[in-house]
Amino acid sequence: MKILIVEDEPKVAAFLKQGLEEQGYDTDLVYDGQMGIRRALQEHYDLVLLDIIIPYMNGIELCRQIKLAKPSMPIIMLTALGTTDDKLTGFDAGADDYLVKPFEFKELLARIRVLLRRNQTGGTETPNRLKVADLELDLNKKLALRGGKEIELTAKEFLLLEYLMRNSEKVVSRAAIAEKVWEITFDTGTNVVDVYVNILRKKIDRDFELKLIKTRIGMGYILSQGG
Repeated sequence: MKILIVEDEPKVAAFLKQGLEEQGYDTDLVYDGQMGIRRALQEHYDLVLLDIIIPYMNGIELCRQIKLAKPSMPIIMLTALGTTDDKLTGFDAGADDYLVKPFEFKELLARIRVLLRRNQTGGTETPNRLKVADLELDLNKKLALRGGKEIELTAKEFLLLEYLMRNSEKVVSRAAIAEKVWEITFDTGTNVVDVYVNILRKKIDRDFELKLIKTRIGMGYILSQGG
């Protein structure tokens, strides 16, 4: 497995490169966004680790550019910017995961393994299309449709909708959503799950009489055709 590291802090960059290579990963290291986009588009990588505050092209724009060219490329953002708004910005840019510095290296390894495993399976073990009422999700094309109309979703919004549709007619807790969609332990001090559900609800339900995403107060959320 080959990983591209985009990090401008020499000590952090060297730590990441050494640690990953000790775990058997092949790594390339660059120190700015311009070199990062060049390497990411010209060479093959199984995953990209990038910082947000880097020279010439910041990590948010770098993530967007990579995802435009290679939508299935797993990207983990590593940054000191740890507010909920910062995380939402990263996920909206297409990041698959987000780790706030300082972090434990073993946690980074766990996140990498999850994303690489998910990318290798490519969804072949599951149905390639999910449908609830007039809402459809094409897992191969990463396409969401409601009433035949395409709905634009970010990578995390797509994963959240997929999880809700796979568990349609079941109430899922915020903790379960955090674990399955973000692969993190739910922090009661953050509202990231609620924010994402509300964004998704606006895109999925706002223009339709039948509302599918519903809140169960004190319990979580349910995607249901019923009341």
